[in-house]
Amino acid sequence: MKESSKYIMNKFLKITLNILIFALIAGFGYYMIHSITSEKKISQSNEENIKENVNSPYKKINSFNANSHIISFDISENLIYVAQINKVSVFDLSGNPQFNFKIEANIRDLRVENNTIYLLYPAKIELYTPNGVKIEEWKDCSDNSGYCSFTTTKDYVFVTDAENKHIVQYDKQGQFMRFIKSPHGFIIPSYTFGIININDTIYCSNSGRHKIESYTLDGEFITSFGKIGTETGAFTGCCNPVYLEKTLDGNILTSEKGIPRISCYGRDGKFRGILFDSHILGGGTTAYRIKVSEENIFIAGKNTISVYCSSGKIPLAPTANGCAGCEKQCPFNANHSLPL
Repeated sequence: MKESSKYIMNKFLKITLNILIFALIAGFGYYMIHSITSEKKISQSNEENIKENVNSPYKKINSFNANSHIISFDISENLIYVAQINKVSVFDLSGNPQFNFKIEANIRDLRVENNTIYLLYPAKIELYTPNGVKIEEWKDCSDNSGYCSFTTTKDYVFVTDAENKHIVQYDKQGQFMRFIKSPHGFIIPSYTFGIININDTIYCSNSGRHKIESYTLDGEFITSFGKIGTETGAFTGCCNPVYLEKTLDGNILTSEKGIPRISCYGRDGKFRGILFDSHILGGGTTAYRIKVSEENIFIAGKNTISVYCSSGKIPLAPTANGCAGCEKQCPFNANHSLPL
C-alpha cells in the first residue's frame, strides 16, 4: 500500500513538474513574441511618424552608380572622390567616371583639401596627389588604434579613434600634437564617431551618449548638445549620430542609422528640422554619407550617390546662381527663402 501511494505521489510530482516546465516555456515564448511584435510596432510607428512629419525641402535631380560599395567620399574642384574597397574612383559632378587609382583595403575615410587626398586607415593616414600618386604616410599614435573618421583645418588634422576612445590631433606635417578626451567619456559602440570642422571649432559625435560635442583647436572642451529619444530632434537607437557634415552657413547635418534620417541643427544645438527620412533615403538600417557642395546635397548609400537640390525652404545659405551646378536641371533656382 505504501509503495502504491509512493508511486502515485511520484507520478503526481512528475506531472506537476512537467506542467510547470511547459508553463515556463510557453510564458517565455509569449514574452519573446510579444517583445518582438511590440518592438516592431514601435519601430514602424516611429518611422511612420517621421514620414508624416517630413516634407523635404529637397528634390532629387540626379543619381549615379559608383559600381561598387561606397565607404566614404568627398567633393573638391568639381570632382567627386569616392573611397571603395581597394580603390579611389573619381567622377565629375554629373556622375561621369574620370579615373581611378588603387589603394590598400580597409580604408575608413577620405578627405580632399588643397590638392591633397587624405586617406584614413585603422592605424595610419596616407597622402596622395590629385592624380593618385602616394606622397606621404603618417603612422598612428597609440597601441591598438581604430581610426574611424577625420577632419582638417588650416594647420591640423583631427582623427577619431574608436578603439582608444579619444581624438588624435596632428599638425599638417604629420607630427603628433595631443590626445583629446571627452570630459564625459566617449562611448563609441560601433565605429560611429563622426567629426567635422566649422570655423575652427571641432564638432564630434559621442554616439553612445547621443551627444555632439565641440572643442577648440587646442583640444579644450566647449559644450555639447543632444538627447536620446524617438521624437524629432532626438537621437534614437544605441549609438547616434553616425556622420556629421556642415552646411554653407555653418549649421550641422547629422546622419543616423537604425531608422536612417538626416537632420539639421544649429551650432547652438537648436534642432532645425529633418531634411531626409528613411523613406526618402531608400530605407535600410545603415547611416548614409552626406556632403554639401554649393546648394546641393550629395548622399551616398551602398553603391549609389544621389544629388538633391533646394526647393527654397532649407537652412542652407543661397548662392548667387541658385542651385549651383544644376541650373538646367533644377526647377527651384529662384526665390530662395530661409524661414528656419
